[in-house]
Amino acid sequence: MVKETKFYEILGVSPNCSEADLKKAYRKLALKYHPDKNPSEGERFKLISQAYEVLSDAEKRKIYDEGGEEAIKTGGAHGGFEFSSPMDLFDMFFGSGGRRGRQRERRGKDVIHQLTVSLKEMYTGSVRKLAIHKNVVCPKCDGKGSKDGIAQKCTQCNGAGIQVRSHYISRNMLQQTQTVCHTCEGSGEYINPADRCPQCSGAKIIKQRKVIEVEIEKGVHDGKKIVFSEEGDQLPGVRPGDVIIILDEQEHPIFHRKGVHLFVKVAIMLSEALCGMEKTLETLDGRKLQLSTAPGDIINHGDYRTVLGEGMPFYGNPVEKGNLIIEFVVQFPPANSLLPQELAKLETLLPPKLEFVPPAGAKEAVLLRVNNRNQQKMGRSRSADSDEEEMNSGPRTMQCQPQ
Repeated sequence: MVKETKFYEILGVSPNCSEADLKKAYRKLALKYHPDKNPSEGERFKLISQAYEVLSDAEKRKIYDEGGEEAIKTGGAHGGFEFSSPMDLFDMFFGSGGRRGRQRERRGKDVIHQLTVSLKEMYTGSVRKLAIHKNVVCPKCDGKGSKDGIAQKCTQCNGAGIQVRSHYISRNMLQQTQTVCHTCEGSGEYINPADRCPQCSGAKIIKQRKVIEVEIEKGVHDGKKIVFSEEGDQLPGVRPGDVIIILDEQEHPIFHRKGVHLFVKVAIMLSEALCGMEKTLETLDGRKLQLSTAPGDIINHGDYRTVLGEGMPFYGNPVEKGNLIIEFVVQFPPANSLLPQELAKLETLLPPKLEFVPPAGAKEAVLLRVNNRNQQKMGRSRSADSDEEEMNSGPRTMQCQPQ
């Protein structure tokens, strides 16, 4: 039992989530609330980073679960620790290297895009086209900004690209602030309007639209990064960053993937469970699988059966496949749908009931049928325990139509 769930709530996961769940949650939220995409969500991005930094570390997670955020700050017997920079954590997670390293290399920022793909595309393979809009060095002036490459050092900022302003906020306290130079717009250079390149107007770069093809290979896994090297924004004298496409697997209404195996629930009638059944199941690539059991091959509710070689293709070796695991959901007849004579006949066909002799002093209990509405009322009238939560949040059964 965890002491508090704040960090789990920030990431939108449960306290018993796996490491893979944490990574997937952080990836989605970090991309959504990154300051480059949402400048007003800097504080939220920071909280997301702190929550992931704690919960992704087994030792820190244990300290947090036992003592909450206060224990993380003090560190218990280990002493407190300082959180990493949210941007550095983001760079390390997405494999972009350290920010300072990029500045030394004079390398542009990577552009990260999350692409939602269906389970069917991951099964059959696909090619998706994406249009990206990026800055490219002006081809007319070769990134110089002027017709003849004439540029002067900006006199307003002395070529620094920024202006420092100082003012007193009290009698003995001077505050300095830095702003981008409005004259050269941070470039440190000034080009006379008459000398500016007619194509880029002195900006040295122009906008370009480019269509890239993203190949989704058979069996590719959720979170796969596809890198288009140096397809990011261009700047004169700076090596472009990469365009990184991160695949996000869309939940399928019928099939559920675990590694190379596929799981599916198939609903059958009680008569089919006892006397044999025949059903058709359509695979992700549109083929038809005939499922059948022989009479007497009894299927219990929740039983699993496996079809070898009908799971996901192996990534990098799509000829090989995992398995298809079928979970059977046995549907009983509705209440009071059988006539007394039918029940009597059915009783003669089934194994005899065990003889029951009530123990002395036993009190007879009344069993009431509970429906979903009653369950909700019960949950509102008193605090729900773990058993009630499990009863209310059971998995939905997918129907498989017989053909």
